[in-house]
Amino acid sequence: METLPTNKTITWGEKKRRLKEIFPAITENDLHFNDGKEKVMIERLAYKLDKTTDELRFIIHAV
Repeated sequence: METLPTNKTITWGEKKRRLKEIFPAITENDLHFNDGKEKVMIERLAYKLDKTTDELRFIIHAV
């Protein structure tokens, strides 16, 4: 998998777009979370993508 440079100024909307490009199986609903519910979203995505939560957090912060 190609790693993208980290850019702290990227919005969540842009990160979602990039994540959907990398993992076509994820949907907009998979990437939706309410304030304070990031952990739930991460766990749901990790399960769906067969990744650990630490792996997924790394991927999200890298895109």
